[in-house]
Formats: sequence, structure tokens, C-alpha cells
Amino acid sequence: MNKSLFRHFKGALNGALEGTKIITDPETGVQYLFVYSGYAGGLTLLVDKDGKPLIDKDFENSQE
Repeated sequence: MNKSLFRHFKGALNGALEGTKIITDPETGVQYLFVYSGYAGGLTLLVDKDGKPLIDKDFENSQE
């Protein structure tokens, strides 16, 4: 399976080696926040006010 793990990135480049990106899983629509600086980085699940995973609106609309 040569499928890309993530569908798209939305991000802001804060400097040459640092930034943030919103990453969406193409199979579930679940969104993650990726933050990186130099050689370090972290990935975390985005949740709504009730603690449920945040789903990309474009993904939700394509499932209807």
C-alpha cells in the first residue's frame, strides 16, 4: 500500500526550522497538531470542547 498517511497540511512557518501544522488523517478525517522546532517536534490529537476528536469539515462534507 503506497498511500500517503496524511491528506493535507495547513501550517504556519515561524522560522527556518520551526513551525506548526494541522494534519488530517485521510481515512478518518481526524485532525492532529504537529509542532516542530529544530530537531524536536510533537504530535497531538485535536479535540473539541467535549473532548471528542476534531474532524475536518471537508471530510465530513465528503461523507454525506
